[in-house]
Amino acid sequence: MESSLEGPLAKLESQHSAPVSYWLRLGEHRLALNPLIGRRIHLHYRQQVVCQGCGRISKKSFGQGYCYPCFRSLPQCDSCMMKPETCHFDAGTCRDESWAQQVCMHDHIVYLANSSSLKVGITRISQVPVRWIDQGASQALPIYRVANRRLSGLVEVIFKQHVSDRTSWQAMLKGDPAPLDLQAEARRLIALCAEPLAELEREQGIQRLVRLDDAESFGFEYPVSHHPSKVKAFNLDKEAQVSGILEGVKGQYLLFDNGVLNVRKFSGYQVGLSVE
Repeated sequence: MESSLEGPLAKLESQHSAPVSYWLRLGEHRLALNPLIGRRIHLHYRQQVVCQGCGRISKKSFGQGYCYPCFRSLPQCDSCMMKPETCHFDAGTCRDESWAQQVCMHDHIVYLANSSSLKVGITRISQVPVRWIDQGASQALPIYRVANRRLSGLVEVIFKQHVSDRTSWQAMLKGDPAPLDLQAEARRLIALCAEPLAELEREQGIQRLVRLDDAESFGFEYPVSHHPSKVKAFNLDKEAQVSGILEGVKGQYLLFDNGVLNVRKFSGYQVGLSVE
């Protein structure tokens, strides 16, 4: 058995390659995952959560790795991060205006992706293509470039009248979806949404919403030797020890022969790891 590593879990790090390259981060440790497929991995949760905001040790995680005070005060934990169309920066009630200037007030992409099926989503332009890898998407296509996060949310709301903004994570982990013609889907949806999109352009200014007619689509392959036929999710709050043969990595999930673990969900959890 290899030497053990220990530290707080962080979201999987990835690089767009064929297949996608993944690294598991435990505090200062960074472990390449692709070479470990086919080997047995042991994880042991130490019953401590290290807050990603302040470093405080606690027993419970809020908002994927934060203590309760940080969850209630940090801008990245505000509800508008999940519903960007509700951004309240202009109302003067933002939790941290300097943070918002760095994160929210930059160009965002509205995109279509094929993960478990067709979906619409948004991401900061700096997060292309990492956002799509984190979702386990097999295909992705940028369709609009907009001036800020709130505006991306307003565009997404329009498209959500006709297409989901969610991924079925169980279906995504069971295998790759049937390929889609994302350019054709984009043309269809933009035609369906022509009137509310035109109204939004009139309100916001056409230069703040740029349609990406010539954007190229992205394709992704994942390092998976075997997809599960049934998906059982490990929960570190209920089972502190997870052990299994690593059969793949997709999205933010480790796929074992006996279950799957959503690494991002358990960000900040102090974990010991060893490999056979």
